[in-house]
Amino acid sequence: MSRNEAVLFEIPAPHVALITINRPDVRNAINGAVALGLNEAVRRVDEDNDLRVAILTASGDKAFSAGADLAEVAAGRGRELSLPGSGFAGFVQAKRNKPWIAAVRGNALGGGLELCLACDFVVAAETAAFGLPEVKRGLFAGAGGVLRLPRTVPRPLALEMIATGEPLTATHAMAAGLVNHVVPLGDVNELAMTIANKIAANAPLAVTESLRIARASDDLDEAALWEMNMAAAKVIGRSEDAREGPRAFVEKRAPIWTGR
Repeated sequence: MSRNEAVLFEIPAPHVALITINRPDVRNAINGAVALGLNEAVRRVDEDNDLRVAILTASGDKAFSAGADLAEVAAGRGRELSLPGSGFAGFVQAKRNKPWIAAVRGNALGGGLELCLACDFVVAAETAAFGLPEVKRGLFAGAGGVLRLPRTVPRPLALEMIATGEPLTATHAMAAGLVNHVVPLGDVNELAMTIANKIAANAPLAVTESLRIARASDDLDEAALWEMNMAAAKVIGRSEDAREGPRAFVEKRAPIWTGR
């Protein structure tokens, strides 16, 4: 368990980290403590060779996160909600090598949706909603929302969501490609853990190298992506895991991955 009570860090299964935003009394809004806690969680996941995947969730079932804690902003502490190099919540621009799953049991609005967009997969409750209501308050979704949403859902839908501030239901969000799975409220964390365990069972180097290229696919041209692809092929081809996988298959046993 982490010492920062605003963000809880647990290891509920081998190779899996569970990170929980723990401010349910204010709809898990982001303050300085959450930003520091999430940033520390990112660092810890990446630096711990035994961890292969992370799940980001939140306490309670009313809100995944309401975004910025406006009380903190009004009190003059708005700068604490972002960290240099990592952006809002210490998370949205943080460099992450390993896969992250957002387990969303409540509404993900504003900065809450931006946290989801920074993750790799989203599992949502049937009752959850996703939106960027900033324009309703004279603001804009500057923590990645207006940048990433049009890359995630069809452009016309993204523009409508951004301009109207109206949310999507979880079912609509899944149909649009924003969410991977929609399940009953009580099944969200269980399904996220199932996906995490499937990822953790795979060769960690192969997973991280594959995701590194896939994440860059919207930002680089095909020539640059092929360069990355060839470099990754060399790294993986020289790895012990690339030898262990076929060996374990022939010997009809589970592979023992080293990440090297």
